[in-house]
Amino acid sequence: MNNARLVDPQDLEIKLGQYRVGNAMYLTDPTLLGLVQDYKRHVSGRMIPLDRSELEKKVPPAEYWASRKLDGEFSVLIHRHGQTILLNPGGTVRWGMPFFSEVEAVFQEHGISNAILAGELHLDPVIKRERIHDVVRLARAPETVADLESLRFSVFDVLELNQERRWAEYATTWNKIEELFSQSRTVRPVPTAKIKSTNEAVACYSEHVERAGAEGIVLRSDTAGMFKIKPRLTLDAVVIGFTESVGERAGMMHDLLLAVRRADGTFHVLCRVGGGFTEERRRELLADLKDLIVDSEYAEVNSDREAYQMVEPKLVVEINCLDLISQSTRGAPIQRMTLHWDPTARKYQVVRRLPLVSVISPQFVRVREDKSIAVDDIRIAQVSQVVDVPLVDRDARQMNLPASEVTHREVYTKQLKGETMVRKFVIWKTNKDSVSAEFPAWVLHYTDFSPNRATPLAREVRVSSSAEQILQLFQELKEENIKKGWEPVGATPAAEPVKPANASDDSAAETSSTPAAKPAKTPRKVTSKKTAAPDASVASIAPESNASVAEPKADPPIAPPIDPPAKSTRKKKSS
Repeated sequence: MNNARLVDPQDLEIKLGQYRVGNAMYLTDPTLLGLVQDYKRHVSGRMIPLDRSELEKKVPPAEYWASRKLDGEFSVLIHRHGQTILLNPGGTVRWGMPFFSEVEAVFQEHGISNAILAGELHLDPVIKRERIHDVVRLARAPETVADLESLRFSVFDVLELNQERRWAEYATTWNKIEELFSQSRTVRPVPTAKIKSTNEAVACYSEHVERAGAEGIVLRSDTAGMFKIKPRLTLDAVVIGFTESVGERAGMMHDLLLAVRRADGTFHVLCRVGGGFTEERRRELLADLKDLIVDSEYAEVNSDREAYQMVEPKLVVEINCLDLISQSTRGAPIQRMTLHWDPTARKYQVVRRLPLVSVISPQFVRVREDKSIAVDDIRIAQVSQVVDVPLVDRDARQMNLPASEVTHREVYTKQLKGETMVRKFVIWKTNKDSVSAEFPAWVLHYTDFSPNRATPLAREVRVSSSAEQILQLFQELKEENIKKGWEPVGATPAAEPVKPANASDDSAAETSSTPAAKPAKTPRKVTSKKTAAPDASVASIAPESNASVAEPKADPPIAPPIDPPAKSTRKKKSS
């Protein structure tokens, strides 16, 4: 076991008093983030979402632990060597929260030196009804000590306690949670009751959801599985595309592509919906939508890999769904395209990808003939009032990505058969990892030009979330490629390794994708042997667009490509 402290508080950004926030890249044990993400992925994979009408039909008779589903931020509390932190799957580290003192006192009383507990960071329900956007706002930028003291942590699982890992039976886990925290004030067991029948589950749902207004309930059974029971959510959205059925269902609409509208007027792609239609409705919609087909710079395909025919944003529909998920199991934001509709040209124009949600089990309800495409009728706030959506208030058209900064540049030449060969190394800091999870923090670009080869130009790109690691990758690449006969031409000396500066707030940690917070074991390598511009995966991080390697200057206010490179450093050859 790692005997070092969990994190050096000096690496984290001070928010208020002792409270600090930072990225998981500062953890002394980088495996902790993987542990948290694996747990979230495992639980999410096992959890079956149902609505109230399905409770009695699909939940098998068994003995369950029924818990109130709190509307907060899933986090894992980690305690080692007298130090306590919260860590979420997105890589946000929270240090110095007021309730840590109480939990540390509990651990000391019970002789616990090492603990990893899964739970929910939420508001004290006595002070204010818990809502995820309030929790995120207070945890990200508290204005007063009272803001911080209003936050609570409710435990629902134990990943590790001293040297013991998760127990096979949840009953053992729950008994341990109650033993530790039943008398605590700020760290408590999540409200839970043992039930033995479906009727008791229905009563539990009525108590917590219908009468108390909770988000839902969770049923856990060692024999029957896990279920999340929530009321279905209702959303109004505009149809922006459709696909047509084939075969026996020819002449019918297959599914719809829907969007909501941002405050800036752009259309934000929301989801696809293919259920809830009668055959008559499918025929009617197909006939109506064929008259509205327009041009579009943006293309999307459905689950059958059939491209949507884009249509004028005119028809508003109501859908319902089981849940809205704003992050992947690794904590990365769900990115969706925003579009500008040009009514004169009758064409959609791409703006950029921005965070939104995944819609779970959407179903068509009806056409809303009383609704228009006005921002107030199909507003994105329908979503952001339910889950936290980063950058929801920003103008998609005006968002400028920060300029990249070259930190190191070396060029070498060698004469062979009367020709000059060139090898060039450039390191730059993107300054974009705090804005979008689609960008790495650091990039190393290597160019190899040899006029005597059949393909004169070759490139390699390696990325990292760590300044120290990118310099190490540079040294390895240089030692591999600069041998006898190569002469330096020009260089910008590498600065001493400096940890990336914290952003003005912890939005970077809140929205960053997982690999950014976790040093990779093997560097990502992208090689291009063509003189043409690199493909999209390379172009999104390489500043040059021709044979010469131009240094990054200012970045235009446009979106990164649809499929930008991940922040892992696995080796990959480009086409």
